[in-house]
Amino acid sequence: MHAPAEFAAWMELALAEAQAALATEDVPVGAVLVAPDGSVVAVGRNERELHTDPTAHAEVVAIRRAAAALDDWHLTELTLVVTLEPCVMCAGAILAARIPRVVFGAWDEKAGAVGSVYDVLRDRRLQHRVEVFAGVEAERCSRLLTDFFRGPDADAGGGL
Repeated sequence: MHAPAEFAAWMELALAEAQAALATEDVPVGAVLVAPDGSVVAVGRNERELHTDPTAHAEVVAIRRAAAALDDWHLTELTLVVTLEPCVMCAGAILAARIPRVVFGAWDEKAGAVGSVYDVLRDRRLQHRVEVFAGVEAERCSRLLTDFFRGPDADAGGGL
């Protein structure tokens, strides 16, 4: 299934959030929650280093902000756009918030829970399943992470 064109525009916003995470030396992952009309309800970026909070992943930060903004934890109308495939914790938060659609950029072959290592969001044993669009701006999302983990002294040539 082809991803709608607006997903790329929303991913730009998530990439900007990911870029902002670099200022606090957090892993550059960004997330955006979007309403059906295309308006942004909440944004989040990794803030684990900033707050010394292991649960402060971009998705969880955005979900908390959206719930506060809407004064409702049922986020049943929103689309989550995130630069990296959600982990198990974030997949659980997505299910708990009843988010119906997730769009992500880079695959996480080590800890991904939306198809690479696990597929929590589409597990038929669970009551709530999520529509997933993977690989939106995947190369750019991957490059941001690769560059972060490679460090500032690494050779800029080659790779992703």
